[in-house]
Amino acid sequence: MSIFGKRKAGHSPRSTEVLERPEYGWIWKPLLILVVLYLLVTIVLGIWWSRPPASFDVAQATAVQRDENAEEGARAANPSAARGAVVTATLMTTVDTLLDKPGGYLRNDMLPPGLWLDNMPNWEYGVLLQARDLAQALAERDIGANSAFEEAHQQLMVDSRDWLYPSAEQRLERAVEALGGYLHDLSAGNGASFNANGDGLARWLDRVAGRLDVLTQRLSASVTERETLRNLDIDAEELTATPWYRIDDVFFEARGSGWALMHLLEAVERDFAAVLDAAGGNETLQRLVAELDMTQRRIWSPVILNGSGFGIFANHSLVMANYTARARDLAAELSANVSGVSVDEPSPAGGGQDASADQEAPESPMTREEGTAPGDASAEEPAASQEGEAQGATPEAGDASGSAGGNEPPGVTEEEASAPASEG
Repeated sequence: MSIFGKRKAGHSPRSTEVLERPEYGWIWKPLLILVVLYLLVTIVLGIWWSRPPASFDVAQATAVQRDENAEEGARAANPSAARGAVVTATLMTTVDTLLDKPGGYLRNDMLPPGLWLDNMPNWEYGVLLQARDLAQALAERDIGANSAFEEAHQQLMVDSRDWLYPSAEQRLERAVEALGGYLHDLSAGNGASFNANGDGLARWLDRVAGRLDVLTQRLSASVTERETLRNLDIDAEELTATPWYRIDDVFFEARGSGWALMHLLEAVERDFAAVLDAAGGNETLQRLVAELDMTQRRIWSPVILNGSGFGIFANHSLVMANYTARARDLAAELSANVSGVSVDEPSPAGGGQDASADQEAPESPMTREEGTAPGDASAEEPAASQEGEAQGATPEAGDASGSAGGNEPPGVTEEEASAPASEG
């Protein structure tokens, strides 16, 4: 038989002929098309879901939350927001934003596109930390008066990545319901009260300053120029460099914290108007809000850059660290100003007092307690817990968060609350 002879027909069919037969061709081609379409849809959704929510007006948010949680008769009897209603409604709206924004709550997603997104989940974690701190501060101030803030804080302490029942979304919804019940009692005049003295506000501001200080250090850990860090009052020798794959995670966590704080401070400006007037802290608070507003500027780069000096690439972490460092100093200054300031509380029988009435009515008697230091050791230290263990956080983040381990409620299984506490 000749080597170059013709092959006999039917003895060596091509391998592709099997897939091209009618009984096989209808399987792999549609599947390939479906996979390509699925990838395109998830990419588009991922881009859309990664857009941060827009800011909201705290006065409008208060009106919306009161309409949803107050009875019609109570709104007619007390058309103006009671003292404490703005802070409560703003906290509710902040948590609602985590649930209602495009894509919903993404941090615990187990399927694409939420599975491979990291910017928005870290943004959500920054917002969640600030909501926890305020709920805890309000629970400490109004202890014994009601359990709404304590219940809200317990629910907000959920593991941020928990997707099993009860999932993180369900726990956040329960926190909003607890706050809604308190807002209803304020509007209806059911005996709910709101302690608007300066000591509680100072403790929360100390906690805010602690959070901002930790964020400043974590942002600065990615800066290679140690001379630059001295201008931020940061000891560069104690920092451990942030891994390149986590630079954007820290950046967007700082953006989420700034977004939440900006709204919560605007609410504080209304409900604590009398305290701020007595302490002369209105200008400081406005400067603080302005610094936080700068953290929300539009990012023109598709990725977070880590350039140096006056090179062709920006250093987004260094710019953000400058804003958080100034906000940290302003928060500490405002805490020192309002510490010890007290105002006469309105009678709870009247269903609360309009926050705006504090500015129009004659100045109520106020006193500043002598010998009360802004950073009193008896006051609780700023909570700076973070979930660095789950994402390979830097050691300095865990050490800074260790001081807040005592603030976690019993039985909490949050990954960001367990390991850092042992390091501290």
